[in-house]
Amino acid sequence: MKKGKLIVLSGPGGVGKSTIVVELKKLDHFYFSVSATTRKPRPGEIDGVAYHFVSDLQFQEMIENKTFLEWADFAGARYGTPKAPVDKALAEGKNVLLEIEISGARQVKEAMPEAIMVFLQPPSMQELEARITNRGTDSAERIAARLALARAEMAAAGEFDHLLTNHRVEEVIEALVSLAAS
Repeated sequence: MKKGKLIVLSGPGGVGKSTIVVELKKLDHFYFSVSATTRKPRPGEIDGVAYHFVSDLQFQEMIENKTFLEWADFAGARYGTPKAPVDKALAEGKNVLLEIEISGARQVKEAMPEAIMVFLQPPSMQELEARITNRGTDSAERIAARLALARAEMAAAGEFDHLLTNHRVEEVIEALVSLAAS
């Protein structure tokens, strides 16, 4: 059986990674792992579906037991990708897509150099600023902090194998499916 491909999708917050994943889940091209997190569930989130919700102590034990392919602190909580389900899906010939932030992407590339690294960028910084601002969920200070972080994240684009610009969701999905098929 042919081994599946691991595709890592990363990019600045607000670029549309989550939207891409929602649309990709409607297709049958990728396996999506469920991350572990120490944050509390949001309304409607189901443990084991949205995330594996764990305590700080459980998360620390998972780190010590080398359970994670990658993990990071982000926005006051910890998030990690359990390695075993990813390895199992790849061995079964499934293509795996991980949507993670930059530092996690770097960890995956170090652990699994064969991973296909994809950076999703906005059409422009002005467009990204509009997307973040128009969400209407953040204060002016939080928006400024997110934009400063996005600029720093954009500087990492050169570390990736492929650079995609999110002009249209359909084009990004087509490119990701093509990368998995090649």
